[in-house]
Amino acid sequence: MKRLALLAMVLLTLSGCAAIPTNTQPKPIGSKDSKASNTVNAPEPSRGADPFQIVRDFIESTSNPGGSFAAAKAYLTPEAAKNWDTRNPTIIETSFSTVPTSQAPQEKTQTVLLQGKNVGRLGNDNAFTPQLGDFQQPVKLEKNSDGQWRISEPPPGVYMPQNLFSTTYRRVTLYFYNPEFTVLVPDARYVVVPPATSIPFRVTELLTKGPGEALRDTLVSALGPDTEAFSETKESDDGALEVNLTKVGKDLTPEKSKQIVAQVVKSYSGVTTSRVRVLVEGQQILPDQRDYRPSDVSAIAGEALLALNSNLQGLVTMDGAVRSLADGNPIKGPAGAGAYNAVSAAQSLDGSRLAVVSRGGGQMRLRVGELEGDLSEVDLRATTLSRPTWQLSSGPKEPGSEVWTVVNGSSVARVTRSDNGSWTDKGVNITELAPFGSISELRLSRDGTRAALVIAGKLYVASVVRNNQDVALRAPRPVQPSAFGSSVQSIDWLSQDVLVVSSSLPSLPVSKVYTDGSKLDRYSQSNLTVPVGPVAAAPARQVQVIDSSGLWSAADITDVWKSSAIRVSPGASVFYPG
Repeated sequence: MKRLALLAMVLLTLSGCAAIPTNTQPKPIGSKDSKASNTVNAPEPSRGADPFQIVRDFIESTSNPGGSFAAAKAYLTPEAAKNWDTRNPTIIETSFSTVPTSQAPQEKTQTVLLQGKNVGRLGNDNAFTPQLGDFQQPVKLEKNSDGQWRISEPPPGVYMPQNLFSTTYRRVTLYFYNPEFTVLVPDARYVVVPPATSIPFRVTELLTKGPGEALRDTLVSALGPDTEAFSETKESDDGALEVNLTKVGKDLTPEKSKQIVAQVVKSYSGVTTSRVRVLVEGQQILPDQRDYRPSDVSAIAGEALLALNSNLQGLVTMDGAVRSLADGNPIKGPAGAGAYNAVSAAQSLDGSRLAVVSRGGGQMRLRVGELEGDLSEVDLRATTLSRPTWQLSSGPKEPGSEVWTVVNGSSVARVTRSDNGSWTDKGVNITELAPFGSISELRLSRDGTRAALVIAGKLYVASVVRNNQDVALRAPRPVQPSAFGSSVQSIDWLSQDVLVVSSSLPSLPVSKVYTDGSKLDRYSQSNLTVPVGPVAAAPARQVQVIDSSGLWSAADITDVWKSSAIRVSPGASVFYPG
């Protein structure tokens, strides 16, 4: 029988058939089979260590998560080790303290107070969530029969110092689709590093579970909800990374198969430089190609939809007119001639349309239309309107048909184009944002799935949730609140999950920030004067900022800011399409 089965496989290969089998008995593997759960021989704690040292060593030992934190459990009593919850580690600042409590130490029991500052927490989806504030956790210890101190009541969960977290966990970027399946969107998670050979399998586990909690109502997966790993994700003998899946979903059309390939290949683009081979129950998912690199899936990933035309160099509103960022000259048409007394503006991603906030009669108005044509006034008047921002177009070279702006700091207008060419405000549900204060700025990500907001000077990111005609901003998360406080001035999207932020802080005039709040990089402070105001950012573009001395640009965080030849006046605003 074995010989017959082998012969059948050889004949199938020679015939070039790549059909996905429907009559096999899949044997998916689970996390229990992964190398991450192998038994770890934990070292014994130092003999004679006092309670304070035991607690410090216990916290430091979280750098080794092997065997479900066996190294840390060595500091616990058997009963405590059995009950200690190691899920969802809390990340704390690297510097922490172990101090006495008011309780007098006993001969065989003692309580030590663990003190420090929170940084964040990993959720059930392995996504990072910022967590602020000081913490104080009493840790109870008792002497065992050998006269050694062991922890009988540990903190509730793993408390991991930030420096250990940075070496123990690795940030990986998964990709899922927007609801229209036109573009892939990044969704960052964290996976345990040791052993590094298990990282691909951990990525597969997370990918099959779908979008993270914050984006669960925003993004969709090409993989069916029951998808599992059919075998371990690992490098094959010929050097390709094999991702072998099962239960990927019914009605596996060629189009759906291409979407699965794009989603899988993009999700491994930051994990491996090898070719990626996508299999379903051991068979290649598409008959015309076996292995893929990220460049092979760029069309299905929707990268053309997000790419800015090289001719679109950005614009500036100044003295009521819209001008080119390339040379400072007014653009053609009434907006460039200053007919609308423009305060701020936004250009659609394809470059063909313009939205302008104009001032007149003591009020602000929104006008929308073709870039060089007459702009229609929207039935929307307010005391203040934020800089507009465009929603993702429905296809490459398709003009934008939806633009957002914040009205009087308390509501969000979603202005859409009807079939007859008129523009109408339909509004956005922002109930979850209301408690945070007045909104001064809102920028939609260029993939249309996230919104970055400045609320009462603080930075937030929310998910854009669409339910037929209803649109809401959900799951708002503060981003780097301890770093920025209430100093944020302006924001823009550098990429799908990275923001550029300007502030009034001398130490942070301009920063690059991941949307999950896990990382902040400072741009050079040279030549800038705080507060730094309007900022413009986009992929493959120089970052542009305006301060009291003029317009400045930089390509990277280490660059010295260069002054523009364009002389801007007070109140000027700079922007790229989006």
